[in-house]
Amino acid sequence: MPHDTLNTGLRGLALVALLASALLGGCATAPAGVSEKDPLQPLNRKIYAFNGSFDRHIMTPVANAYTRVTPRPVRNSVSRFYNNLTYPNVVLNDFLQGKFAEGFGDAGRFLINSTVGLLGLFDPAGHLGLKPHLEDTGQTLAVWGVPQGAYLVLPFAGPDTVRDLPDLATITFTNALFYVANPFVTIPLSLLGFIDYRVQASASINFVNEAALDPYLFVREAYLQHREFLIYDGHPPPRLAPDIEDDGEDGGTPNQEKAPNPLSP
Repeated sequence: MPHDTLNTGLRGLALVALLASALLGGCATAPAGVSEKDPLQPLNRKIYAFNGSFDRHIMTPVANAYTRVTPRPVRNSVSRFYNNLTYPNVVLNDFLQGKFAEGFGDAGRFLINSTVGLLGLFDPAGHLGLKPHLEDTGQTLAVWGVPQGAYLVLPFAGPDTVRDLPDLATITFTNALFYVANPFVTIPLSLLGFIDYRVQASASINFVNEAALDPYLFVREAYLQHREFLIYDGHPPPRLAPDIEDDGEDGGTPNQEKAPNPLSP
């Protein structure tokens, strides 16, 4: 996710989406021809098209220029720095899910990389055997039985669901940049973080654009499958029979994933 200066906008998007979800929650069934997991598909497709246009005309040239002028070791350190900034969100959700051993390990990883690793530019914790984990508020809510809700596409931020929206708040308030009042620090760092996120996703975006017949459906299914994969820590329960949901466009897609998300940066 983009950092700091984009947080206010993301929180506003989250509020709008939550209000929309509340209004739609009173409907017993989805409109004809629209998947129950994606009742906002017409709007989502418009936002997806906007995001794609923004990426092609602005972010792709910027990401390519950044890649050309920045050596790979430097880019790797930048990525580690931003991953470390948001890592307290992982630690928080470790404990909220009752994963106490993992939580203490991730807290140690954050402390070591923030100090010995120079604010996360390096990964000494990894060399000590403290491997990174992926936990967030959406996974925590799923563990506690909160239903997924509608699939969403957020401007600039991309795929999401109603259940995953609160993570925009927790990842904001657990990020040290949120508490830095100097815009001459936060704005450049936020922009660099946005560029870094786009560069990490380059291979996945190229794959979707080149291989998918309907990129929107491909991204939706990959995202939802990857989310369930993370919720079950890589071991989703087997299905006794295929659960096929036909949204009238793609002939139905399995809800149960069997492998990690091909879109992961």
